[in-house]
Amino acid sequence: MRFQTPLVPGRLIRRYKRFLADVELDSGDVITAHCANPGAMLGLKDEGLRVWLEPNDDPRRKLNYGWRLAELPGGHWAGIDTAVPNRVVKEALLARALPALAAYGTVRPEVKYGQKSRVDFLLSEPGLPDAYVEVKNVHLRRDGDWAEFPDSVTTRGARHLQELSDMVAQGHRAVMLYVVQRTDCARFRLAGDIDPAYAAAFDRALTAGVEMMCHGCTISQDGVILAEMLPIPAVTADVT
Repeated sequence: MRFQTPLVPGRLIRRYKRFLADVELDSGDVITAHCANPGAMLGLKDEGLRVWLEPNDDPRRKLNYGWRLAELPGGHWAGIDTAVPNRVVKEALLARALPALAAYGTVRPEVKYGQKSRVDFLLSEPGLPDAYVEVKNVHLRRDGDWAEFPDSVTTRGARHLQELSDMVAQGHRAVMLYVVQRTDCARFRLAGDIDPAYAAAFDRALTAGVEMMCHGCTISQDGVILAEMLPIPAVTADVT
């Protein structure tokens, strides 16, 4: 997934009201950018953080900039926009670049299922069980090279795990795909101290037959591409 317009750099002044961020551009101008991220953004909203914004001239948008990347120590990057993982996963699915799901030729996004939910992707192929795929954005890092999810309590996320379990019970495949939108992580685990209920729901879903997958990303000022699989511990609810 390539950004539509070249990104411009600046320094974060503050992130507030969940979806707004004030940024001082390198030009000295201070602007307000859209922050497409409702999460806690732990470690990614500090004053002075080097950030990269995507400008737009769309008259339908209230803000002329969208916050896309945060520049991290050691030449690493973190993606801020939580909609990006779905876009990069869709590209990978259509290109059959996800080995575990490459057999599926039909990719349908946002299909109704469960109780008033929409699965991110429903995959189908003659002779194969349908595959229900949910995608979660991951960009919390607190310790070593561990990526963690979630960064705040998510009852919606726990519900998705139950709905995927229900699909397995009906004879379908179900996949929870975690996409780590930062380049300084090599492993994945659950943040059970932040949301114990989600960690417990993860273990129940795993026991029920939901397939748990995690992929990293290649991130640059040009765009974001799905990268290699990252390991997930067999049991995560007890990891703190």
